[in-house]
Amino acid sequence: MKVWILLCALLFPALLHAEDQALAPWTLLDQHDRPYTLADDLQVLLVARDMAGAKLVEAALAGKPEGYLEQRHAVFLADISRMPSLIAKMFAVPAMRDYPYRVILDREARVVPRYDAPAEAVLWLQLDGRRVIERQSFTDAAQLGAALQRLQP
Repeated sequence: MKVWILLCALLFPALLHAEDQALAPWTLLDQHDRPYTLADDLQVLLVARDMAGAKLVEAALAGKPEGYLEQRHAVFLADISRMPSLIAKMFAVPAMRDYPYRVILDREARVVPRYDAPAEAVLWLQLDGRRVIERQSFTDAAQLGAALQRLQP
């Protein structure tokens, strides 16, 4: 009996941690107001919680063709909730429509805070069936670009 109690005590925290690693489903709109739902086949979720992180993604993807992220089963999620809504509506989101990649917009900070993305960086969540298998952050656009290049299209 003591063995079972000890075994349960040792395994229970590991089970809780494993459950914490599964991403809950969500749906948000992109810069073209098209819905995107977190997909089971997504391999990389890039998360920026501020403009500095978004600029890193923009620099890493400079010169890349349209569909570059999608071919690599990657998606970029940006928190724009702190941006004044008038600025977002009149200037920022229309400018994003010219990007050759999709930007999933978290306009009300409903999703990005779940991932604890660092400030002035891009959070990289490597996924397998919505389970986080690796987590890293980038503060350098060249390193982020190289990591994206290594993903198999």
